[in-house]
Amino acid sequence: MRLPTFRGGVHPPERKELSQDSHLSVLPLPERVYVFLANHAGIPAKPIVNIGDKVKTGQLIAESGGFISANLHSPLTGEVKEIAKYFHPTLSKPDDAIVIERSGDDEWELLQPAKSYDQFEPEEIVQRIKSAGIVGLGGAMFPTSVKLSPPKEKKIDLLVINGAECEPYLTIDYRYMLERSEGLVRGILAIMRALKVKDAII
Repeated sequence: MRLPTFRGGVHPPERKELSQDSHLSVLPLPERVYVFLANHAGIPAKPIVNIGDKVKTGQLIAESGGFISANLHSPLTGEVKEIAKYFHPTLSKPDDAIVIERSGDDEWELLQPAKSYDQFEPEEIVQRIKSAGIVGLGGAMFPTSVKLSPPKEKKIDLLVINGAECEPYLTIDYRYMLERSEGLVRGILAIMRALKVKDAII
């Protein structure tokens, strides 16, 4: 059954002036988080923690369920209270989530310190991205390691970094490019090495 649609469309006022001068900020940690196993495109992750387990910030709590899938890490330090179905905000249906209640501490389980990106082989860069569970921040949240694993017969000549934001009000990409440009450039250079491309454009 086809979903109903309509001809034409709307172009609402952008209103970006409301946020374009606001600096990036870090929100306070919540007391409870719901980490959905389907937190990305593809196959849901598989939980590796149990109810009652104590977890640290950054600790692996669910492993990638397949090629198009992603690892999940705890966003805070606390205790696993439930692994149960809750309403998923983008799937619009109940789905499995790991529920973690904050303990008040903020202990981190960190990855091994990385060498400079230019000391890694391209495959190592992709593997570290996969291990970290990095996904795109668009609607699909597509695993980045998959994007960086094109078919061998496909040659990529140019890396395009899309800094445009078409949604009204949103200026996060704009602010990130202004405030954290050095880290952005380092990330671009790492991806260029992973893809073996010589040119990039923002």
